Amino acid sequence: MDNDTRRQKQQALMTELIERKIRLHAQHLYDERGQTEGLALQDWVEAESRVLENSILAPLYRKSREDNHTTAEIRNFDNPPVASSDSSSSEAGL
Repeated sequence: MDNDTRRQKQQALMTELIERKIRLHAQHLYDERGQTEGLALQDWVEAESRVLENSILAPLYRKSREDNHTTAEIRNFDNPPVASSDSSSSEAGL
């Protein structure tokens, strides 16, 4: 395995570990509120902020998120979503 591949795999693993930590903290916030629905994004943003505020891996995580976002935009541009007559998915926020 070459050095570039090894570095990319290490960065992906570190990003995954940070995401897991954020997910656990968001779950903790959800539980603290009595598992009140409808605030998942708020919990995620708060958890992400708290986990990253003192992490030396924050720049790596943010870059990874930006790269994933850009990749998703390119993918969506190449394959625009197909309109669906099923209104239940839009009502559910999917």
